[in-house]
Amino acid sequence: MSAGSPDFRLGSVLATSFTGTLSERHGTPVERIPTPQRLLDWLAVYGLAVDACTPAQLRLARELRESIHAVATAAASQDSLPATAVDVINDHSARGRATALLTPECKRHWQLSSASTLTDALGVIAADAIAIISGERDGRLALCASPTCRAAFFDTSRSRTRRWCDMNTCGNREKKARFNANHRKHSASAE
Repeated sequence: MSAGSPDFRLGSVLATSFTGTLSERHGTPVERIPTPQRLLDWLAVYGLAVDACTPAQLRLARELRESIHAVATAAASQDSLPATAVDVINDHSARGRATALLTPECKRHWQLSSASTLTDALGVIAADAIAIISGERDGRLALCASPTCRAAFFDTSRSRTRRWCDMNTCGNREKKARFNANHRKHSASAE
């Protein structure tokens, strides 16, 4: 990981984890892929390693990220999907040339060829977004309960009632704030 860049917020769902490379959208935004190298680092973490990324390709990746976020947010809110964002996702999915493989654990694994480019990796992310937004995968789209985050996430918990995009960040921060407010309230009433 690059020094001075915020840590990645990693999740088990590729498309929504990709949208998490920009967090705190309704507070002070935190860009986790500020440079082409950081995008390459993120892709490598998810098994989509490619050799190069230009600044123009980084802009395309961010456009895909924001399109996925817009469509996932609309789907989670049961609103109409923004047509322009849907077009961006479909375009990236159509351009990618990755192969879906079945693992011995009955999981899908994407394989990029040795000649794969960033376009192929973005195609995999777009295809994953299509799978979760269209309802092909078991789970539900939801929005983080944190008022500063509001990230779209894919809830695969048994009860489908998860409230936070990440319990270690947003959930913990909200629980800590609630604890401190209750502590202040009890301290004030004891005085």
